Amino acid sequence: MMNLSVRTLLIGASILVAGVASAQRDDDSGRASKNGRTEGDSGGVGVVVEYGRPNVKGRDLWGGLVPYGKVWRTGADEATTLTLAADAMVEDESLSAGSYALFTIPGEDEWTVIFNRTAEQWGAFNYDPGEDALRVTVTPGSGEHVESMDFVIEGDAVVLRWGELTLPLRISAP
Repeated sequence: MMNLSVRTLLIGASILVAGVASAQRDDDSGRASKNGRTEGDSGGVGVVVEYGRPNVKGRDLWGGLVPYGKVWRTGADEATTLTLAADAMVEDESLSAGSYALFTIPGEDEWTVIFNRTAEQWGAFNYDPGEDALRVTVTPGSGEHVESMDFVIEGDAVVLRWGELTLPLRISAP
């Protein structure tokens, strides 16, 4: 019973924190890449992801539109934000509760996922590695084609899906 109350409190807190964070994303009616939002529980931690949803449009994504070895905003327009309602373990590394800009450095065989303390920023144009709270390495996989970039929560992972790529990021309670 206590565990259920704590979980309910954490999810409620994440929605409140995300409401504040979501103020940065403008009306998307004039944008080619619409806004996306995913929220839920990943491994016992309330998580909210807000992002721009670019479309594949027949383009060569990985190593083409999104170059390998360079910092990517992991979406379109404003930097993608990921908000944790509580302290968490991300790929077995500690990360404090709060909102972060989520950047990635794509690679053919592995990706670096970056949690940057400057949550509200446009793209990666002013990305400052000195503001990184955490960097982890993850291995991409493949799945069915997803035209508009999407994030989903599956068990203890937040999963980026775009084109045929899937990128699971394990997030759980400490």
